[in-house]
Amino acid sequence: MRARDDQTSLSGPEKAAVLIMSVGDAYASQLFAVMEADEIQEISQSMSELGPVSAVMVEQLFAEFSEKISTPNNLVGTPEATERLLKKVMGKERGDKIMNSVQTSGYDTMWTMLEDVNEQLLANYLKNEYPQTVAVILTKLRPKHAAKVMAALPESLSLEVVDRMLDMDSVTKEVSDDVEETLRREFISTLSKSENKDSHEAVAEIINSLDRSTENRLMARLEESDQDAANKIKKLMFTFDDLTKVDAAGIQTLLRVVEKKTLIVALKGASESLKWKFLENMTQRTEQMMQDDLAAMGPVRLREVDEAQAKIVAIAKDLFAKSEIIFSDDGESELIYQGVGNRG
Repeated sequence: MRARDDQTSLSGPEKAAVLIMSVGDAYASQLFAVMEADEIQEISQSMSELGPVSAVMVEQLFAEFSEKISTPNNLVGTPEATERLLKKVMGKERGDKIMNSVQTSGYDTMWTMLEDVNEQLLANYLKNEYPQTVAVILTKLRPKHAAKVMAALPESLSLEVVDRMLDMDSVTKEVSDDVEETLRREFISTLSKSENKDSHEAVAEIINSLDRSTENRLMARLEESDQDAANKIKKLMFTFDDLTKVDAAGIQTLLRVVEKKTLIVALKGASESLKWKFLENMTQRTEQMMQDDLAAMGPVRLREVDEAQAKIVAIAKDLFAKSEIIFSDDGESELIYQGVGNRG
């Protein structure tokens, strides 16, 4: 299917769908959180029917959006205007110093967005870069995320990267700025990968990031308007209940790495079948202790249950990606898990 590349052919909801898909799951879920249910439903339906969208169209839409918010009726600040004002009021030296600080902080959003990129995808991109470049990028990430990316890199490259990280004093500001700017361009390009990403998968990722009540409300509306799209999205969503499809060995692997407190809270809100799935894979003594802990625990907020289940789902996805656990469909055939979202 040929990717659409002319933004004039898109309706308003379709333009909104492209823009929301382009900013990533974390920011898209924040946007959805402030919308009405009918707005979310309309945009989600447009997403599911959108088909391939070219990077050119994404750029055109962002340009159009930027132009519309920069009309004479609006007061719009720009780096150039800010720099002129600072130099006029505070002098060139102090103005340059403040602008440098402001421009540097502008990268915070970019690095925050980078935290949402799957470590394997990021490693695949970085493995073709110079070790020095990889070192600069990894030092900008949270240690936990950087460690996952490092583990996914070829061993020989990882060793070189570590050497460069230990010698980071030799990196000039110019080199650091170049790396940030290059990565910004590459990252924005990656976000506009709609040509290769199924629109139903994109919607599933976003819905998986919503709280449970919003998700249920949205899916109910989508089922009313487009049952076929709703069914496709449901198949792509991965929930805590899907852990019933993990074999005994996989459950035991999960039990070894999931914190006990997290598991107790997650099971407090689990179905009886899933609760038993975990209990039957424990030793008799551990099972009894878990039963006692569950019985002794008072009421738990739904949000706490969701958060605990989401943590376990994230761990399960990581283990699946490493082929350390297997999902099966009622024991009859292997389930090809497409891995989207992270909510339980």
